Amino acid sequence: MSDVAREAGVALGTVSKVINGQPVGESYRLRVEAAVKKLNYRVNPSAKALKSNRTSTIAFIIPNTIAPFFALLTHYINMALEKRGYKMMLCFTEYDRDREQEYVSMVVHNRVDGIIALTYNPKLEIPEGIPFVTIDRFFSVSVPCIASDNFGGGQLAAKKLAELGCHRVACLRSGSSLTNEPSKRKDGFVSGCMEAGLPFEVCNLTDGAPLSAFEVFLRHNLFDTDTPLDGLFCGTDLMAWDAIKILRNLGLRVPEDVQVIGFDGIRMFGDQDYICSTIVQPVPDLAETAVNMVLSNDFTGLPPLICLPVRYQAGGTTRDSL
Repeated sequence: MSDVAREAGVALGTVSKVINGQPVGESYRLRVEAAVKKLNYRVNPSAKALKSNRTSTIAFIIPNTIAPFFALLTHYINMALEKRGYKMMLCFTEYDRDREQEYVSMVVHNRVDGIIALTYNPKLEIPEGIPFVTIDRFFSVSVPCIASDNFGGGQLAAKKLAELGCHRVACLRSGSSLTNEPSKRKDGFVSGCMEAGLPFEVCNLTDGAPLSAFEVFLRHNLFDTDTPLDGLFCGTDLMAWDAIKILRNLGLRVPEDVQVIGFDGIRMFGDQDYICSTIVQPVPDLAETAVNMVLSNDFTGLPPLICLPVRYQAGGTTRDSL
C-alpha cells in the first residue's frame, strides 16, 4: 500500500479508503486505481484478517449436495454470502455425526466469522463466541434456528387432498429419528386430516429401514381393504418419487387412482418442471434469512426460531394437474 501511495502521489490513508470502497475525491480514486493496476497490487487476505480479526468467511456444514434440496440450499446460501462480500467454506458430513463435530472444531480453528449448519448429531457441541445458525434443528434459545413451516405444510397437504376428493389417505415418512423441524410434517398432516374429517394412516419408517416396507404397507392398504387409499402425502419429494414408482408397478395410475403430494419443491434438472405435486419450501428466503442471522451485529438478540411460509404447487401427481 505504501508503494501504491508513492506511485499515486497520495496519502496512505487515501489508498486504504479506495481499496476498502470508502468515498474519496474522484481524481484521487482514479490515481490510486491506476497505481494499483500498474503495480499489480493485491490485497493480502491473511494480513487483512489478522488486522481486522475477521476472515469474511462463513462455514456451511451440510450432509452433501447429491440430494437436490441440499444442492439448492447450498447454491442460494453461497449467492447470499457473495452479495455481502463473504466466501463460503463448504463442509460435507455425509450424515456422519462424528464428522459433524470434527468439522465444527476445524472451522473454528480456521477462524471463520460464523457457521450455518444442517446437522444430525443430537449431541453436537456448539462452540461459544462464534455466531452459529442451524437449519431445521432447534438446539437451544441461544442458537438461532431457521426452518420452513413444516407443520403448516403438512396441514396444507391434507387440506389439498381433501379438496381434491380423496376419501382415505396416508402419510409416508422415512428419515432421521431426531426431533427436528421436518418431523413436524407428519404431525401437521395428521392435524389437517382430523380437521377435515379425512380418514388416514401413517407409515413411519425408522432410520435405515428398506423402502420395501412402503410397498408392503401400500399393498395392504390398497388391495386388502374395502376402502383403499386414494391419496398419499410423502415426507419429501424424493420419497414421493419412490412411492409413485411403487404405485405404477402395482398397476395403479397416478393421479387417476391415487393422488400424491411430496414436500420440498424439487424440480427436474434444478429449474424445470416439478417432479411431483408438492409443498414448496422457500429456499432462497431460507438462505437469505440464515445469512442475515449469522452476520447480524446483534447475534445474541436474535429469535430462537424463525419459520418461513410454504406453498402448494401442482406438479402432475394430483388431479388439479390434469
